[in-house]
Amino acid sequence: MRNLYLVFGLVYAMGCTEADPKVSTLYLIGDSTAADYADNYEPGEDYMQTRYPVTGWGQVFQGFFDTTDLNGFTPLLTADSVVIDDRARGGRSTRTFFQEGRWRSVYEALRPGDVVLMQFGHNDAAASKPERYVDPEGYKEFLRLYVSQSREKGATPVILTPVARNYPWENDRLVNVHGDYPAAARAVAEETGTALIDLNQLSMDAFSARGREYVTTHYFMNLPADEYPAYPDGQNDNTHFQPEGAREVAKLVFEGLRGLPKR
Repeated sequence: MRNLYLVFGLVYAMGCTEADPKVSTLYLIGDSTAADYADNYEPGEDYMQTRYPVTGWGQVFQGFFDTTDLNGFTPLLTADSVVIDDRARGGRSTRTFFQEGRWRSVYEALRPGDVVLMQFGHNDAAASKPERYVDPEGYKEFLRLYVSQSREKGATPVILTPVARNYPWENDRLVNVHGDYPAAARAVAEETGTALIDLNQLSMDAFSARGREYVTTHYFMNLPADEYPAYPDGQNDNTHFQPEGAREVAKLVFEGLRGLPKR
């Protein structure tokens, strides 16, 4: 009888396992362009009063997965649902993200089936700010580290080139402002066999198609005075996004992920 109970117990456990939904976590590591400003970015801060409308594309990324059949992302994602865990933070380069222990907290949480999206470059290239600057070779080394350690935990890394800024424009088209960093990211992806989303090129193309005037006033943080509590004097910022710009970039990443091979 005891053996019969064990058999029933095993069958029940197997049935529950099969029925339980599988959830993958998609970790986002990177800089301010991808950060979630609304999710307790600073303890006790009222986002609507102190930061809005600045919006990182990671901040609006979850909604794309909540309304989409994930079968289109096989074999990259084999789960029933995806949870976005946005660890991106303003001012961080590949090096400072690691040195501050931010990567360690992600690494320790990773499980097989998770995905790590890495988008750095804006701050790595800040040669005038030595506290965050990383030359292209160092940038490549840290990307290699994030790739290899993601794989150690059974997670899938995806490298993103840095998203475009709203300059420079030449002949009504945005051109690359990030120097050698997009090429460095592509080189690491090729060298390590890692999936790549060339977000720099995708965003330059998308923003150019919309036109300079539109993206300047609707996508980037160029704000008139006295419209938002956080910016009473207005704002001129061609790096960070308003909600519409964040959604456009999130859509580019989402569509870029669709169908990527799992490596």
